Formats: sequence, structure tokens, C-alpha cells
Amino acid sequence: MTAVVRYEDVDEAVRMANDTVHGLMAYVFGEEREAVAVARRLEAGMVAVNRGVVSDPAAPFGGVKQSGLGREGGSEGILEFLEEKYLALTA
Repeated sequence: MTAVVRYEDVDEAVRMANDTVHGLMAYVFGEEREAVAVARRLEAGMVAVNRGVVSDPAAPFGGVKQSGLGREGGSEGILEFLEEKYLALTA
């Protein structure tokens, strides 16, 4: 696998990035507004924008596709251990 790949435009780059069975982590570097727009389009559980490290104990950790389901850590991590219940009461 090649570490650096050439692409013609951002749409092609996003297509190539999403054309995988994995989706744990992605990195985007560029002008902040455009980089965030690209990050939103990526099929990854975590995306670092203009930084090399994304780990944070307060952030949820997890991927999509074959890189995992659900999240660990952060307030989202506790949701995996909870059962929801809906109660309907008369008014």
C-alpha cells in the first residue's frame, strides 16, 4: 500500500479515502473551513484536522465499517452499557 497518493480534486480524494473496509482514523490537513468540510465527508470514526494526534481521554474512541462499532471513552462510551426504557403515562 502506498502512503502518499495523488488525486485530481477533493471529491476524488474523499472517494479514495472512503473506498476501504476500514474506518478507524483519518487525517485532513489544509485551510480550516475546507478541511472540516472534507472531514465531515470521510467515513471514519475519528478525524484529526490539522493535527497529528487525535487521542484525548475525554473524547469517544471508535471506528466504523470493519474498524469497530460503538465507542469507548467520553460521555458516549457509557451509552454502550445502558438500556433505554420508554415510559408512557396517562395525562
